[in-house]
Amino acid sequence: MTEQKCPFNPEDDGPQMRFDGRMSYSDYLSLDPILSAQNPVSDAHDEMLFIIQHQTSELWMRLAIHELRAARKLLLAGETRPAFKMLSRVARIFEQLNNAWDVLRTMTPSDYTTFRETLGQSSGFQSWQYRLVEFMVGNRNKAMLKPHAHREEYVGPLMAELQEPSLYDVALRALNAGGISVPDDVLNRDLSDAYHANDAVMQAWSVVYKDPSKYWELYELAEKLVDFEDYFRRWRFNHVTTVERIIGFKRGTGGTSGTSYLRKMLDVEIFPELWHLRTEL
Repeated sequence: MTEQKCPFNPEDDGPQMRFDGRMSYSDYLSLDPILSAQNPVSDAHDEMLFIIQHQTSELWMRLAIHELRAARKLLLAGETRPAFKMLSRVARIFEQLNNAWDVLRTMTPSDYTTFRETLGQSSGFQSWQYRLVEFMVGNRNKAMLKPHAHREEYVGPLMAELQEPSLYDVALRALNAGGISVPDDVLNRDLSDAYHANDAVMQAWSVVYKDPSKYWELYELAEKLVDFEDYFRRWRFNHVTTVERIIGFKRGTGGTSGTSYLRKMLDVEIFPELWHLRTEL
């Protein structure tokens, strides 16, 4: 006669099974409001994919902002090692954002047309968190405040960020503090203005790259910045490729020229000297 085995009882292995009056997984993560925030306007099947793609991207960008803010604070205090870990994490966040495009690309042009009109004028161009990431790392354009002017809770943090040194400004200060002269007009420039490539800055970074063992922390800082921009550029490229694959050359819902506008953004350099010096080495 075959012995009957009792079904597995998870309580025997120790996990809590009753949560009356206790914090649960859903409570800690506030899953109820998060999972009820997907509200398709149409009956189109793929609208849920579109919403979740963009909501999760905003969550990852929130983490990127958290990490960039902390890394900048540490670099200003001269604490480079923990800042490097945070910068590495930001690069991996953008790797995650890159992977998300693969899911969105499963949506065909026919799928998208079933609900595109329901988006109205909404567009990823209007993401204030994306704009904040750009401002934080050094790609600053005050004209880009305009899409957010109607929401003080958005434009306020963006304007405040323009008064802070960008991540690249902080890196240039570290370069100067490390004994490699950076021009005063670069170090003391108006922080809210767009940064422009400077030959003297490229020569300063070249000193680091020609003798990395002597300037190892500055060398590693430079490579962390390049690593981030590498993933950031891929994110932009994947963005334009996905848009072209789904809507071709139609205008964007937010009024931009669509793929032609996105292609222009591919030419924007965040840390220009760190890329240009490679030709000179």
